[in-house]
Amino acid sequence: MRYTQETCKILNISAIAPGVYNLILSAPRIAPAASAGQFVNIICDSYELRRPISICGFDAGLGILRLVFEVRGKGTAWLAQRQAGESLDLIGPLGHGFPLEDASKKAVLVGGGIGTPPLLPVAQFYGGNAAVITGFRSGNAAILQEDFQAAGARTVLCTDDGSAGFHGFTTQALEAYLKENRVDVVYTCGPKVMMKGVARLAAEAGAVCYVSMEERMGCGVGACLGCTCKTRDNNGEPHMTRVCLNGPVFLSTEVEFD
Repeated sequence: MRYTQETCKILNISAIAPGVYNLILSAPRIAPAASAGQFVNIICDSYELRRPISICGFDAGLGILRLVFEVRGKGTAWLAQRQAGESLDLIGPLGHGFPLEDASKKAVLVGGGIGTPPLLPVAQFYGGNAAVITGFRSGNAAILQEDFQAAGARTVLCTDDGSAGFHGFTTQALEAYLKENRVDVVYTCGPKVMMKGVARLAAEAGAVCYVSMEERMGCGVGACLGCTCKTRDNNGEPHMTRVCLNGPVFLSTEVEFD
């Protein structure tokens, strides 16, 4: 796996939902190498371990990188307080992303909470052939809806409290969608229990399904073995796999969700 360490200038940072921030960086070396579903590792203040953040967007020509992250601890809290003009130390792009091969196929993207951002480049690839189902606690926590619509995708917003869109889970909305529409491929990122349900529904519909796994990471490059998840090989035998190096994206049939 090839990756770059780069000092990246912050072009803009802003809150887009409570505790969620949109970060635009000048990354002329990392951005041209990025692909949908990969991530970067960022040094946050004096904390020893870098913080992994999914790539939400990239412009290879302009060398621009877009990250959307949620404040979950001291490191990301420090990151949220940065200002335009400051610089951050990144390594990336890291991991294996989402396979994107045929934009004429019918795709469904299912995101839960902060698992939604890495799906945006996938929606931009499929355009009008994509449907995007996203779930959040409430309407004020929803993010990126206008971005998905701008990509040409059909959007279905789900909220736990019914304050916006469909009142219920993304899996319920997906089940209803699959009853009415042909789907070739499904992409999902979010809580593991949600992805397990999405993988089951995709299998029942005969669609290929790709899942982006999230585990706590140390090094981000496969050296520390801190982010393993249980997968199955071609013979069905279980083994532990490094999410940062061999993922974060896997075929759903590879992952042992239980």
